[in-house]
Amino acid sequence: MSKVKIANIISTLTNPPIICIPLFLIICIILSFKQGSFDLNHFIIIEIISIIFTSILPMAIILFWAKKLGTDKDISKRTDRFTPLITGIISYFIGFLITLTFNLDNFLTCLLLCYSINTGVVLLITTKWKISVHTTGLSGPIAALTILSGAYGAIFAILYPLVIWSRVILKKHTLTQAIAGGVQGFFLTVIEMHLFMNILNLPVSNITGFETTILYIISIIITPIILGILSYVKTKNPQKIFIITQIILLLAFLTLTPVNITLIYIIISISSIIISLIAGDEFIWCKILKNQSFKTL
Repeated sequence: MSKVKIANIISTLTNPPIICIPLFLIICIILSFKQGSFDLNHFIIIEIISIIFTSILPMAIILFWAKKLGTDKDISKRTDRFTPLITGIISYFIGFLITLTFNLDNFLTCLLLCYSINTGVVLLITTKWKISVHTTGLSGPIAALTILSGAYGAIFAILYPLVIWSRVILKKHTLTQAIAGGVQGFFLTVIEMHLFMNILNLPVSNITGFETTILYIISIIITPIILGILSYVKTKNPQKIFIITQIILLLAFLTLTPVNITLIYIIISISSIIISLIAGDEFIWCKILKNQSFKTL
């Protein structure tokens, strides 16, 4: 199977309404454990709400709009994305209003509001620049899982460099757009979740603290960002710069953060390196790691 076909499969499976299904399933399972027991009724209710308003409705809108315009399922043209994004905002907000009105689950209520607002931010950016909806859609639920479960949630970020590669190799986004989508999604979700829990008086117990969650996010995004910078900056020895930077960062994480955060940094860094090397010379990160000559982006 060609790398383009593999990238296309990855891109399809990580389309926001699709990747939401397994990630929100995990979120709903975690939220349904109360006082050491599993509340099946609670799980069924919040899972139905989640799948309808974060997956089924947004996906139906995307497929309908793509068919109407006669374009691909990614709706690759930037200006064609406004209608699906607007209807997505409405879908997430309706889900938020339902969970808030019926007091279904504090965490899910805040998360659906995050989805609505973050999609609004993506819409504003899309008026001028084609930021990656794929990496934004991936980073939101992973950030939520990190808040809920710390390192166990952050480990899903191993998909982040993989999605970056798939979107770039398919020429759906530039490297900057793919990286930026994730950075935006990770940070906005963490900030907004903690903000909404306080402002709306929707407390959630046994979650990862704000500062710790931010450190997890930094450990996830830092290596892709460094590889991204090196892709745009002309240097004589990018491989050496990358190695030195990684060593400095590793020492910093070991010194300043808990071991779980350091482990996430190591895992995401290793996965970024492996993905780059497997991707081959057509992916600029591979050339950086092999210290091959390349034209900066």
